[in-house]
Formats: sequence, structure tokens, C-alpha cells
Amino acid sequence: MKGLIGTLRHLYEGDSPEAHRFRYGIVVFDIVTVLFIIVTSFLPRSTERMNAVEWLDIGLGLIVLADFSARILISRNRWRDFLHPVTWADMAAIASFLVPLAGEGVAFLRILRTVRLLRSYELLARLRRDSRFFCRNEEVILAATNLLVFIFVMTGLVYETQHWTNPHIGNYADALYFTVTALTTTGFGDITLPGTLGRMISVIVMICGVTLFLRLAQVLFRPNKVRFSCPSCGLQRHEPDAVHCKACGTILNIPDDGDGF
Repeated sequence: MKGLIGTLRHLYEGDSPEAHRFRYGIVVFDIVTVLFIIVTSFLPRSTERMNAVEWLDIGLGLIVLADFSARILISRNRWRDFLHPVTWADMAAIASFLVPLAGEGVAFLRILRTVRLLRSYELLARLRRDSRFFCRNEEVILAATNLLVFIFVMTGLVYETQHWTNPHIGNYADALYFTVTALTTTGFGDITLPGTLGRMISVIVMICGVTLFLRLAQVLFRPNKVRFSCPSCGLQRHEPDAVHCKACGTILNIPDDGDGF
């Protein structure tokens, strides 16, 4: 058991190339999972096709369960990690994958796997070292990712709560269209969500979505800065050509494009 835990900790927490490839692979799997959920919403609902989708659901669910079990096994504080919102999102995703016979009423919970894309701190640290583009545009990338994940989650929620009863919501494209028009407060009115639940979903989309959209606009249009910790005061963000820290005056020596980070 100790050997297994050591191997898993190396893969999930190590700094070797194979550990980084492993964690990148998990992120790719999460993205593929989201795409699978979206694509299957467009498939005609024949019994044979739905049976195939259910088997794929179970296969993906087993992989998610293995990943979840490994993370809990190597955790040094299992109660704290168990109470983390991302852990509960994983548990909801596992349940919705492994119990396909429960119906599509809870299938939208699988979209919560996208939350993991925002919580992979090891991946962010690796990207800061590996990618100049990411390092220079980190805030924009994270703001765009936050907005996209919110759109995917709300699209899944709209689709799974409406497509059985709302004739205007037939697939993810319809749900995405409503989510984007509500988020941007365009309000064409051709698709609406009836009832109290529908109105509450619309309110959440408008309030939270506009906030995330404005955050993205803010980081896009404000002056570009680079991440470089001041050795004296610790200020993290500076102008690309800054020579001195604007907070304490310390000489910074920020690497240019010809130097390493």
C-alpha cells in the first residue's frame, strides 16, 4: 500500500516530466468529458444509441471514480479535502455517470467536472514556467476560463431542467443560446424559462454572468502587466518595462523575452 501511495503522490504532486504529463492528461480528460456531454445532447434518442451512451457514461464514471479515489488516498488531510466544494462536485459527477438509469434529471451534474479546470493549481504553476504566452496573459486566460465554465455549467442546468417541458429547449445549442442572450442582457424574448425555477435560473445567469463578463472586459482593456515578485515587498504585478518596484523602489530585473522565468 505504501508503494502505491508513493507512486500516486509522485504522479499527482511530483515535479518530474511524467508527473506533469499525467496531470495534463487529467485536464484533457476533463475537457473530453465536457465535450462528450455536449455532443450526446444532439444525438437522436433511439434505444440502441442511448444504451451505447449509457455504457460510455459508466466507463467515464469509472475513470472519474479512480481519479477521485486516488486523490483521497494520497490526501494528508482527508476531512478537509472531503469538505472542499470541488470534492462534492466530483462526487456529483461520479453519481450521475454511474447511475444512468436514474434518468437525465441529474445528468447536468456531470458538467461540474469543469470546475476542476479552475482548481488545478499545479497546472497553473507549470504553465507559468512553461509558457511565455500564459505568463504574459494569465489574468485574461483565467477570466475567460471562469466565464466559459460558468456558461457551460448554466447551459447544462438550463438544458437538463427545461428540455423535457420547454419546447424551445431541444438541445445544448438552444440552452447555450438562451444562456448567452440572458448573460449579455440582450433579451430577444424568443426563448424564455417559465415558472419560478426558470426565473431564478435566469436571475443567476444575468447577475453572475454579467459580473464575470465585466471582469473579463476589465483585464482585457486595462494596461498589461507581468507577474514578477518584488524581492523586497512582494508586489506581484508590474509594467513589462518596469525598472523599479512602484511600491518600494527596489530594482526588479524583470526577465525579458530572451531570458527564462
